[in-house]
Amino acid sequence: MKLKYGSEKVELDLDRLSQPQVLRPNEKEGVKTPQQKIEKKLKNPIDSAPLKELVTEKNPDSVVIIVNDVSRATPYKVMLPPLLEELHQQGVTKDEISLIIATGIHDPNTEEQNRRIFGDEIVDNYRLVSHDPDQNLADLGELSSGNQLYLNQEVLDADLLITTGVITPHYFAGFSGGRKSILPGVAGRDTIQFNHSRMVNLIGDLPAIEENPISQEMIEGAKLAGVDFILNVVTNSQQEIVEVVAGDLENAWLKGVRTSAEMYHVELEDKVDVAIVSAGGYPKDINIYQAQKALDNADGVVKEGGTIVLLAECRNGLGEETFEEWLTEAEEPKDNVERIREKFILGGHKAFAISKVVLEKDFILLSDFSQENTEMMFATKMDNLEQVLKEINQKYDDYTSIVLPQGGLTVPVIR
Repeated sequence: MKLKYGSEKVELDLDRLSQPQVLRPNEKEGVKTPQQKIEKKLKNPIDSAPLKELVTEKNPDSVVIIVNDVSRATPYKVMLPPLLEELHQQGVTKDEISLIIATGIHDPNTEEQNRRIFGDEIVDNYRLVSHDPDQNLADLGELSSGNQLYLNQEVLDADLLITTGVITPHYFAGFSGGRKSILPGVAGRDTIQFNHSRMVNLIGDLPAIEENPISQEMIEGAKLAGVDFILNVVTNSQQEIVEVVAGDLENAWLKGVRTSAEMYHVELEDKVDVAIVSAGGYPKDINIYQAQKALDNADGVVKEGGTIVLLAECRNGLGEETFEEWLTEAEEPKDNVERIREKFILGGHKAFAISKVVLEKDFILLSDFSQENTEMMFATKMDNLEQVLKEINQKYDDYTSIVLPQGGLTVPVIR
């Protein structure tokens, strides 16, 4: 079988694995006419007035549409044209619309990335700006959790606020999309850091999405931001749209969550000794900061003392400065685990997540990283799957194994 690696695919000989199970998402077919589906949902949203009625009611001089950054593959060339057309039909001009990229603490998008994601038509005709978590923030006061809510001032100043996104499993927020466009998408660094700090006690044992305190805090923050309307999609592994949800910030999103869970939460009878995991190719393996999610998905179903093999090209390297600093300074995995419990720092949380895995399991990494950088992640560097298979079959006499071709999306759940 073939596994995605960057923009390419590599061959895995399943016959050389012991008792292999291939866990794939319970894929749904993409809808035949996705733009028509979006148009219909904009006119018939969930628990909300149709978008055109909201525009008529608010008569906005400024419309902000929040969009995802390069790290989250979202079919914007399909999603945005019908959304923009609906606004234009109600008299909103191009100059009155801003697309704010929900970078959180990620690097801003480059123009080349924007053209690839959104297309020349949108880049040449609309204002796009990446959120900065350290500038132009407004203080909205304290959330019920005690977190101080800082949000992008331009987002708050909008007369009409629309968020867009894709709903996929997330290793500590439960699922992406919906409220995540606001927190962490356009929040201040301190707000994001407080929110993410709660993952230390949740990672590896997430509660149901309705009870997840990280997600609940995100919802509270997004409601205070005054989100008027959302447009979210669920996609399959071919990036085809299988579900469109629009309307209310929470209820529309939760409908999409249910579809996403049906697709990407996959049952497994028992834990296994070995997992071979592809992060899912580019952009899911653009850097190890993003590809780590696939490692975490596998971690929950691999036995203590087992082995996780991660295929992730990581053409953009580690992906975050603090993450790199923590990996450089740690002499052994427990250093990062102890450090995060002393003081939570964004970027460091990814070093913690990797270190937590390698305390109990062997981690083999196929990537573009050097030997030195691979060892910095407490991983064993291997150059190809032939080398991996030899290592596994020497280590174990008889073992159980799984393969996750879409490791960034597939969440194995013990039945």
